[in-house]
Amino acid sequence: MEGCRNQTLHPFFIHESLLMKRFFKRLAWVVLSLFVVLNIVIAFHAWKFTHFYDEGGRRNKLPEQMSTGEKMKIIFFGVRIAKSVIRNHPTVPYETVSLRTAAGLKLEGWWIPAPSAVGTVILFHGYNGNKGSLFPEAGRFRQLGYNTFLLDFRAHGNSEGFTCSVGYKEAEDVKLAWDYIKKKGNQPVILWGVSMGAAAILKAVPEYGLTPQKLILQCPFATLTDAVKSRMRAVHLPPTPLSQLVAFWGGVEQGFPAHRFKPENYARQIHMPVLYFYGQQDIRVTPAETQQVFSHLASAQKKLYIFPNAGHQSFCGKDADAWMKEVTAFLQH
Repeated sequence: MEGCRNQTLHPFFIHESLLMKRFFKRLAWVVLSLFVVLNIVIAFHAWKFTHFYDEGGRRNKLPEQMSTGEKMKIIFFGVRIAKSVIRNHPTVPYETVSLRTAAGLKLEGWWIPAPSAVGTVILFHGYNGNKGSLFPEAGRFRQLGYNTFLLDFRAHGNSEGFTCSVGYKEAEDVKLAWDYIKKKGNQPVILWGVSMGAAAILKAVPEYGLTPQKLILQCPFATLTDAVKSRMRAVHLPPTPLSQLVAFWGGVEQGFPAHRFKPENYARQIHMPVLYFYGQQDIRVTPAETQQVFSHLASAQKKLYIFPNAGHQSFCGKDADAWMKEVTAFLQH
């Protein structure tokens, strides 16, 4: 009797087992489909973040300047970024210079000599900026007796291209500017960069063996993932692990290992004197990132100066007196 009871129950268990298998199989397909869709969406956003469009000089809004509706549109459809356009030109004598990348892109720079110069400062702008925004700093450096060389990174201003790697490939642009200036003579060379420009400098110096006398760095991000997080914070999205996926796909699309792009690590190979600027009101680069990069600098002579009322902006434009005082002391020391 016992054996018969087991035989009558057996088909029931088989049926239940088959239902469970079908359920988990369907669940696995649902999870896999969601994962694929999520990665497609994220890859799309990464593409939009690193590709600029020729839109006749349209000005881009910062995320913090957008309405709620505009921010929601970005979240669902990505951001369409117009390539930055030069709106200002030097008011002193200058020479337009063309440089060529290994991939054949033409970069445009402005060589602005100073009378009886004591050296040269090469200036590098930030993401979606251009050399036309650097006149406040360039003018002050000229007052201190330095030639200045202002360069448009690839895909910015008057330089060719429409894709930006947020500093990774732009490190080559730093090296090209360095080579151009070094051919002019043996005077001291200082590299100045803001945000993406500072990150590109941190990568270029050890990678290409550049030997500037000093560096002036303004608010570089610590890692590429941190740079993505800043964009998410700007549209009020939490900096989740999705930031790492955006950085990953950006690297895949641009052909470089995004997980290795860490200015905080390059800082360990920086041995020349560094003046490091940060704005206490910065919503893009966090204080923790700033301490990470600054603490890792291997320089025996380094100084962090924090502008209490400034954000992610031109510190020279915001507080010219404090900027000039710190830069003058640093360059004369």
